[in-house]
Amino acid sequence: MRGFRRLSVSLTTLAAAAALLVGAGSAQAAGERYVALGDSYSSGVGAGSYLSDSGSCKRSSRSYPALWSAANAPSSFSFVACSGATSTTVKNSQLGTLNSSTTLVSVSAGGNDIGFADIMGVCVLQSDQACINAVNEGTAKTRNQLPGQLDQLYSNIKSRSPQARVMVLGYPRLYKLGSCVVGIGDTKRKALDDAADTLNTVISQRAAAAGFRFIDVRGPFSGHEICSGDAWLHSTRIPVDESYHPNSKGQQYGYLPSFDAIA
Repeated sequence: MRGFRRLSVSLTTLAAAAALLVGAGSAQAAGERYVALGDSYSSGVGAGSYLSDSGSCKRSSRSYPALWSAANAPSSFSFVACSGATSTTVKNSQLGTLNSSTTLVSVSAGGNDIGFADIMGVCVLQSDQACINAVNEGTAKTRNQLPGQLDQLYSNIKSRSPQARVMVLGYPRLYKLGSCVVGIGDTKRKALDDAADTLNTVISQRAAAAGFRFIDVRGPFSGHEICSGDAWLHSTRIPVDESYHPNSKGQQYGYLPSFDAIA
């Protein structure tokens, strides 16, 4: 009986401690002042359910920022991520809601800086060599131009919101190799996946240099790429701007848990 009473007391203590931790987490989230910046991977292009006031930015209620806000009820939520944004346009047009009281920021940028949409167009419509050439050109921009552009963006975020925790989200690989018998071939798919790896490496390095946290989503998306049989990404589709973007599962099960685990 003494052993049973001790076990009961221990379980009660653990339960109380867990409740305190949950309560503390809820209180922290409730006090957050969250700003969601970035490109189409943050606005939620491809997830559907676009907010009527977002226009061509195509901000989705199924995007990871909107899902996180709905689940955590922060004290304020500013959702300004926009389809087509580059690091420069994020810097020039999305930072207005940042201020010294902002506590949490998420941002994705870089894919449009290197011409992601144009590269995909070449790879879908032209030869293997043309695709490789386009990817190589984009990779050169990733290594030579993007670091400075990201540094400017991150510096501006930090100067406006010096106390905020800033989460920089990367990009998934698009393809599972060796699985598809239709669409572009594995030569092109591998080139595109390698380009995604290079892009993530550069973004993670610049985020670390700024003192920000990099969130790598390649792990969660592994096994859910295009050609996987359970894809969390769209292949070519109509509307065309949703092509090669996360679907609602990609936002809910790929991006959201990755962000939530750190935010």
